[in-house]
Amino acid sequence: MIERYFKLAENQSSIKHELLGGLTTFVTMAYIIVVNPQILAQAGMPAEGVVFATCISSAAATLVMGLYANYPIALAPGMSLNAYFTYAVCLNMHVPWQTALAVVFFSGALFLLLTVTRVREQIVNGMPDCLKHSTATGIGMFIAFVGLRNARLVVANPATFVGLGSFSDREVQTACFGIVLTLFLMARRINSGILVGIFATTLLGILRGMTHWPSAILSLPHPSSTFLKLDFRGAIHLGFLEILFAFLFVDLFDNVGTLVGVCEQGGFIKNGKIPRVGRALVSDAVGTIFGSLTGTSTVTSYIESVAGVAAGARTGLSNIAVAALFLLAMFCSPLATAIPAYATAPALIVVGALMTQSISHIEWSDFSEAVPAFITMIATPLTFSIATGISLGLIAYTVVKIAAGKVREVTLLTWILTALFILRYVYLAAT
Repeated sequence: MIERYFKLAENQSSIKHELLGGLTTFVTMAYIIVVNPQILAQAGMPAEGVVFATCISSAAATLVMGLYANYPIALAPGMSLNAYFTYAVCLNMHVPWQTALAVVFFSGALFLLLTVTRVREQIVNGMPDCLKHSTATGIGMFIAFVGLRNARLVVANPATFVGLGSFSDREVQTACFGIVLTLFLMARRINSGILVGIFATTLLGILRGMTHWPSAILSLPHPSSTFLKLDFRGAIHLGFLEILFAFLFVDLFDNVGTLVGVCEQGGFIKNGKIPRVGRALVSDAVGTIFGSLTGTSTVTSYIESVAGVAAGARTGLSNIAVAALFLLAMFCSPLATAIPAYATAPALIVVGALMTQSISHIEWSDFSEAVPAFITMIATPLTFSIATGISLGLIAYTVVKIAAGKVREVTLLTWILTALFILRYVYLAAT
């Protein structure tokens, strides 16, 4: 039955290879169980509840991908989108986390609608390539900046806005140890390098008396603190379209980019297209809806799935193993919530660095492509807003293309979005 459903022989795989690939994928992305609660807790969310939401939403979305689309691509709350949720929406805009969860729910529902109607594929094809690649790079810089701040390597400076932290600070010293260790492990191609770095940094902090041992290793899940805590009425009164678009846009290109990358690695692309792509896109929409109801930010595909593919995973059977491991991890919330911010900072910095790989796909020799890409990349971390980086980059793209006499390269979708973004800034200036 397993062979017939997952077509193991057709994909030149076996149960052993699938289970090994699933374990490899889980180990490489398990850091999200620790990092996601740490980030969302800064928005005021109960960390134990977020641990449960992270694990259950990851398991649900991964199961949908495996059983419905038959791809070895695991899903979990996105590292870029949880940072946007916390720092840009909740802390910078002063939006309560319950309201932000409602916006995430709406974005998931809209994602599902756009996927079913195939509009999502048209949006991807209609956006300029330089903005797709620069958005991912800008998010990587944004995440790395947050990590540097959490490590206190970058601090506020009244003269220069930001400056280098003090190496006499024990948190800086411990975070630097974590960064060096994580980089060493990743350079040696140890799949669990990020997770080992987090735990080793935490252990050093405990030995130095900077943090305490967790009260327990295992405990029952605590879903009640975040389960169904969404504030739909607050989201509607908020005028949430800008936030909704940011969630929608970032996850749109992050998920599609991951799908393409993993499918290229696994040899799944046929005639330039991804078979069953509609089914694959349904999984993150379902995961986002489910995640918002249980208490976490947007769920998306993880590029770490490439590690599982390299280990032999070729079908959705590996996702069954990943989902099972996420369900087991629900009972480890004391361990996850005991890890301090300086211990997860190395993970943020390294993941941010990995996300900048797409910068190589930008045509830097073409001025009309390079400038919008640069503005998107630099504006995202400097304004502490992914939405601002995207909007300024899109406006710059249209302006530069007109100036270069390349108006025909501006699509109808780009014209519409440019007009909407300009109206947004005019409105903000007027108010």
